[in-house]
Amino acid sequence: MAQVIDTQGKAVRDVETPAAFSGSTDGKANAVFRAVFRELANRRSGTHKTKKRDEVRGGGKKPWKQKGTGRARQGSTRSPQWAHGGVVFGPQPRSYVSSLNKKERRAAMIAALSDKYQSGGVTVLDTASLNLTKTKAFATLLFGSPKVAKDGARTLVVFATDELASVGTSLRRAGRNLERVAVTHTGELDVKDVVGYARLVVTAAAHDALASKFAKESK
Repeated sequence: MAQVIDTQGKAVRDVETPAAFSGSTDGKANAVFRAVFRELANRRSGTHKTKKRDEVRGGGKKPWKQKGTGRARQGSTRSPQWAHGGVVFGPQPRSYVSSLNKKERRAAMIAALSDKYQSGGVTVLDTASLNLTKTKAFATLLFGSPKVAKDGARTLVVFATDELASVGTSLRRAGRNLERVAVTHTGELDVKDVVGYARLVVTAAAHDALASKFAKESK
């Protein structure tokens, strides 16, 4: 069961957990981990770079003669043991892209959402009369008061892709100054988002869209 709240933040009724998210999540932890790992890895640019001995500038002249100085022999000031010398086995540009097949990605998302629904971490927002113009009103809706919003549970607000031009615009404008609140839509929702936020607040349209999108996977 998920609780439905109105635009004032008051509970008005309960709604059944979609069939797609009512199944067991046993044995799905590895799929969720792999999905989160992939999403985080694919965000890395991989542009880190250190210069090797043959790439640093200078060092063409031998620092001192080979014998007779009492010091250790040196061939170049660009050797790794010298300051400003080359770096041994330093990071080089590379790709961190990790692949995961579509079926496993969908299974991971279903498992993550199922855990959120079954643990009471999902709240459905009835946007029928939504008219948000102030961040203060949005904070009150989600947390009861702006003061609580400063230390409240990290919350992810999800609206349907079809609501981008209407409800989505209002939610993003009202929530952009709330430090512990993020706003996204169903088309951008990732497994790391579901796992990373303690609470999901989904609009009624998003709730239906997610249930419809993953309905076939529950069979």
